[in-house]
Amino acid sequence: MNREKLAQEIIDTCLEMNALGLNQGTSGNVSARYKQGMLITPSGIPYEKLTPEMIVYVDNDGSFEAGKVPSSEWHFHLACLAARPELNAVVHNHAVHSTAVSILNRAIPAIHYMVAVTGIDHVPCIPYSTFGSQALADSVVNGIKESKALLMQHHGMIAMEVNLEKALWLANEVEVLANLYLKLASVQSEIPVLSADEMRIVINKFKTYGLKTE
Repeated sequence: MNREKLAQEIIDTCLEMNALGLNQGTSGNVSARYKQGMLITPSGIPYEKLTPEMIVYVDNDGSFEAGKVPSSEWHFHLACLAARPELNAVVHNHAVHSTAVSILNRAIPAIHYMVAVTGIDHVPCIPYSTFGSQALADSVVNGIKESKALLMQHHGMIAMEVNLEKALWLANEVEVLANLYLKLASVQSEIPVLSADEMRIVINKFKTYGLKTE
């Protein structure tokens, strides 16, 4: 895919993310693998004002284009792409329910079989680190190697997939699960979950469930 087309897809993903209610203002960020690095949203520019020329290329060594400033979270985006070479897109946002669960510092357990879209039997929550820091990037790497989606304590969530469309779909699915989890937690403290054996079956079924793409 050429750069301009991929940059426009990043912008479209950002706009759809806000339209879905997954993000507020410019707090989220989106990236996609490109050449020897990635394309990522710039820092602090409202999505509706973005043009393909504003999307920033960041090389794998962390250098980026003169005159452009990438999202403050570029460190963990680049780290995610290095950690999961089979995946090509990263969506980060501050979706309300996912962020609420992250503040509680809880993983989302196997309350529903759709938790398996992460590739494991829960949605993990990684410890808090200051936004934009290398410490946060290091923590994200540890989590993303285990799961394609995760919560970040007192921060938000990350979803990673083979392309932008599927990464946004995964982010939305995690937000649905977080909403469901909070509703259940308000009713009773001991929430029923699916067994580890059943989740292994579902995870295996999802390998051919339409989550694959070329």
